[in-house]
Amino acid sequence: MESASPLLTTQIETVAELRELYRAAEARAARLRLLSQAGGELALAEMTNVESVLQTCAGRLAHFLGRGRASIAPQGPGLGLRAPGQSEGAPPAPFAYVSIDGFTDLSDIPDAEDREAVRLVLELMGATASRIEREAERGRLTATLREREQRLEYVLGRLFTAQEDERRRLSHELHDGVAQTATALVRLLEGGTDRAHEPVAGPQRVRLAQIARELVQEIRAIIGGLRPTLLDDLGLSAALRYLAEEMEKAGYSVTLVLPEETPILPSAVETALFRVAQEAVTNIRKHAGGPCPVTVSLTMDAPTGITLRISDRGRGITPAETALRADRQGMQVGREVMHERMLAIGGDLLWEAKPEGVCVTAHLPHLPLPPSS
Repeated sequence: MESASPLLTTQIETVAELRELYRAAEARAARLRLLSQAGGELALAEMTNVESVLQTCAGRLAHFLGRGRASIAPQGPGLGLRAPGQSEGAPPAPFAYVSIDGFTDLSDIPDAEDREAVRLVLELMGATASRIEREAERGRLTATLREREQRLEYVLGRLFTAQEDERRRLSHELHDGVAQTATALVRLLEGGTDRAHEPVAGPQRVRLAQIARELVQEIRAIIGGLRPTLLDDLGLSAALRYLAEEMEKAGYSVTLVLPEETPILPSAVETALFRVAQEAVTNIRKHAGGPCPVTVSLTMDAPTGITLRISDRGRGITPAETALRADRQGMQVGREVMHERMLAIGGDLLWEAKPEGVCVTAHLPHLPLPPSS
């Protein structure tokens, strides 16, 4: 048999090289097409379509690797999707996996350039999923902030209204109580024009002393309603005892639980806790349905912080009333104000309504440092 001529051998080798170059060019084109199409789709991904876009890209990877389908699952095995960024040592763990038959790791792809192309697409998919998650988180935070601003605006508006209501109440109390008592005292002192300079004695003097005492009591009651001097002079425990005594005078059965020793607290903390107690007591007077058992407790220790709890055994609030109050924001102003007061000092407030009563718990998770002298 005659051997092939040198010319024919050269031609065969040239055809083989051309075919090899053609296959290499096709492979490069496939990689570029994969990267281009996946990159374009992922760049346009939004929260509304990110799942379908990621699934489409997973399908493209499957076709690129010669498989018919792919799926994305939170558990392996599969090709891992990772959020961008490097941690010290090992790379971050995958948050999802692209499942393609026959491929559980990048090392299963024999061609190095194909392996690199798949790795780049997986990184793009991970970066896109991470970007969408960050956008969603920003959206949630923005919505929460907007809701809090609206709530704060509402509470501040109600606070201003409450201030005006308080001024109106003080005006009425001063006019109907103190002013009337003072007027009666003046008239008794003046008596008649012909006796204006005569000394007061006997039953009239006793009556004048009684009116003066009543006047002092009324003034003290108004001042105490604004801010008990006990809070400034003796602290929170004494002020809570004052609230309990006032409730007992109104017929309530009050159980008062106070620590044996109350540490010195910053004025802002004492004021916030006292105002919470004052608002809770006011609500009991309004909504408990009359005198009933009431418990006021204050606990303080380093591990758990400060807990103030005011509960009653009054008529409580039924589910129907709870739904009604949810529709009438004005009836929740007291709770909102108490909540805002506790937030302002780094605490929280829990308001629980039950058929047998209401419990208000104000909690500060730490014991604040005493005020500097």
